[in-house]
This record gives sequence, structure tokens and C-alpha cells, in this order.
Amino acid sequence: MVDYNEYSITLQMKLLYALSAAAVAFAVSYLFYRSIIISMVVSPLGIFYLKYKRKQIIHKRKRELNLQFKDLLISLSSSLSAGKPLEKSFVGALSDLYVLYPSDDAHIVRETKIIINKLSLNVSIEDAISDFADRSELDDIKNFSDVIIICKRAGGNLVEAIKNSSRIISEKIEMTQEIETLLSSRKFEQKILNVMPIAMMFILSTTAAEYIKPVFVTATGRISVTLCLILLLTAYLISNKIMNIKL
Repeated sequence: MVDYNEYSITLQMKLLYALSAAAVAFAVSYLFYRSIIISMVVSPLGIFYLKYKRKQIIHKRKRELNLQFKDLLISLSSSLSAGKPLEKSFVGALSDLYVLYPSDDAHIVRETKIIINKLSLNVSIEDAISDFADRSELDDIKNFSDVIIICKRAGGNLVEAIKNSSRIISEKIEMTQEIETLLSSRKFEQKILNVMPIAMMFILSTTAAEYIKPVFVTATGRISVTLCLILLLTAYLISNKIMNIKL
């Protein structure tokens, strides 16, 4: 079973990511310092990109799972409305999910099959979904699991509770999708603005070499360039924080 908070990058991909990041670090540092020695000192810092890439992959995988979970909720809600018990609704949901995601590699297809297999081994529905929620650590799946556990223990109207929670969670996920759609153009602008200073440095270096030469040979120029790189990195981190909107 997959723990969605962990991801092991293969050795081949680690080498690819590390070498790519090191090459970018070497090129940018050489562009700003015009020193092979400084560039060679800076380029090994590309190894830290592996940690960032791992977080990025985990975030992307969780986002895909959350979007796919909405389709599971819609199918479950339809089955429950037709009078099917919750356990059998998952079997019907699996057939519906195969229409949307034909491959077994889809996260929600794999998780639905795990839940069905657990139910066939007499594991309770609340334990099966609770394990899924613990491994995913997604608020929407945790909320869905809590609804099932509370209804099973308190003896509430399980069908109505699940239908209502499915509707609310689906609306929340759809709202998140709408926000991401609205931010897509702003994220593209963010990437352009982050790259623009480096592009300007390259243009000045090639078209006005004599004008910009003091930046590379004087102590004041080196300090100014270092401050610029720190500000660029800070701007990149802050802009990522701003664009990362969570409901």
C-alpha cells in the first residue's frame, strides 16, 4: 500500500535531477560571476534540488489523488441513492472508475481495489477507509472517513450523511479546481518574472559586455550580484507561497 507522504526517487532519476540542477547552477553562477571556480563551488548545491523535487512529486501525486477522489464520491453517492449498501457501492464505483481511468496505475483505482479486498477479508469499512485517509493525509478523505466512523458508532443515517458529505467535499474540490484555473495565467507570469532577470543579465552580457564588465571584476560588483541572486531566490520562494492557495 502506498504512503502518499513518502516517495523514493530511483537512482537513475536522482542522477538526472542532480546533474540537471548542477548544470543550471553552474550556468547561472557563471553568468553572474564569470568565474569557473565560483561556478564549480556553487554547482554541487544542485544536490539539494532532490529534496525540492521529491516534495514536488509528492504534492502532485496528492493533488491527482484528491481530484480522482471526487469521481469516487460521485459514484458512491449515485450507488447509495439507488439503495445499494456502502460496501457494494465500492464495487460499483470501481467499474465506474475504470471508465474514467482505464489503467490500474491510477491512484483512486488502486485504492478502491485495496478497500474492496479488505472488505472481502472481513475488515470493517470504517477501518479500510480510515487506513486510506491516514496514508493520504488529505483533509477531504479524512473528513469522509470521520463521517463514516461517526455514523457507524453513533447509529446515524449513514446513507444521507455520506451523500451530504460527498456533495460538500465534491463542491470543495471543484472550487479548488476553479481557483487553480484562475491562477494558471498568474503562475505563468510568475515563471516569466522569475526568469526575466537572468535573461536580462544574459542580454547585457552579450550586447553590452564593456558596460557590464565592472560587475564581474570589482568587489562592489560581486557583492551587488550576490545580493541580486539572494533577492531573486527570495522572490521565487515568496511568489510560490502566494500562489499556493489552500481551502
